[in-house]
Amino acid sequence: MWSEGKVRIVDIAEELGVSTATVSNVIHGKTKKISAQTVRRVQEKLEERGYIPNMAATLLAQNDSRIIGVVIKNHEKYEGRLLMDPFVASSLNDLSDEIERGGYFMMVKKAKDIMEAAKFASMWNMDGMVLLSFCADEYQQLRDSIRIPFVVYDGYFENGVRICNLRIDDRDGGRQMGRHFRALGHERVLCAADNRACMDLERYEGLCEGLGFRADFLEIPMRKRERERFYRERLAQLRRYTAVFAASDYYAADLMRFLQRAGVKVPEEMSIAGFDDADLCEQVVPPLTSVRQDGRRRAETAIRLLKRMKREPGFSGDVLLPVRLVPRGSTGRLRH
Repeated sequence: MWSEGKVRIVDIAEELGVSTATVSNVIHGKTKKISAQTVRRVQEKLEERGYIPNMAATLLAQNDSRIIGVVIKNHEKYEGRLLMDPFVASSLNDLSDEIERGGYFMMVKKAKDIMEAAKFASMWNMDGMVLLSFCADEYQQLRDSIRIPFVVYDGYFENGVRICNLRIDDRDGGRQMGRHFRALGHERVLCAADNRACMDLERYEGLCEGLGFRADFLEIPMRKRERERFYRERLAQLRRYTAVFAASDYYAADLMRFLQRAGVKVPEEMSIAGFDDADLCEQVVPPLTSVRQDGRRRAETAIRLLKRMKREPGFSGDVLLPVRLVPRGSTGRLRH
């Protein structure tokens, strides 16, 4: 490993064509007057030359560590594959781009308990955090325990002090799907989700509004093996519907594969649709109709809110982002 004495600031500066002061300021986290592009170039060169291990302790001692933490609840429904979940993976990808673009480092943690985030933030002297998938009462508990700003993805709670909640318009997404099914002539519609609360309830209520009548609701098991058995036991019931709206793309693709193995033709006999518009929508056959949320815009908004919360410590906000229907081959007109 390179020691600090073997890698000189002047060498780094000469290689990049910048001043030694610029390199020194990046090392010590003083980057407000330096462009994000230059910060990245210096950081990459420092890492390449082995200076980063020595730089880390120095950065952590500063008031501005340039570290953004992303903490995700490691819920049992992910069955040990949390970071492989389509929504989680795409969210991390978009956040990584925006955090790097802002001249920050991203650190990711899976956590069973939200209070693990407090220790995580303190250990690394973070500038801010983005939290995903925790419960409403947990966020205020964390807020009361730490000072750093954090933004919540999909929090369903009355906004507390110094919390920014970044949601998508789940109800309108469901409403757009309901109108889509109605336009295709579907009258026997099912909504499938692993719970009937928060965002899944919003999506179901919106679906019913768009249809103009109450769709049926089926609460499905979270674990794949249990879900497979659940579907087999209810195959006759499922065949009575001509359209199914699943609360996520993962559940929609999973159900579609099961039905196809059971001999149900999609979309000729049954239309299937999901929510999120993850990459897997284009990877299944037929491609999956879904409700798209703009992950990049969400990540941009999250980082912008974190910066504002750092400038204005008492700031709170609740932002609702739009969604749009993306029709594909898994939904079609009802054939009588």
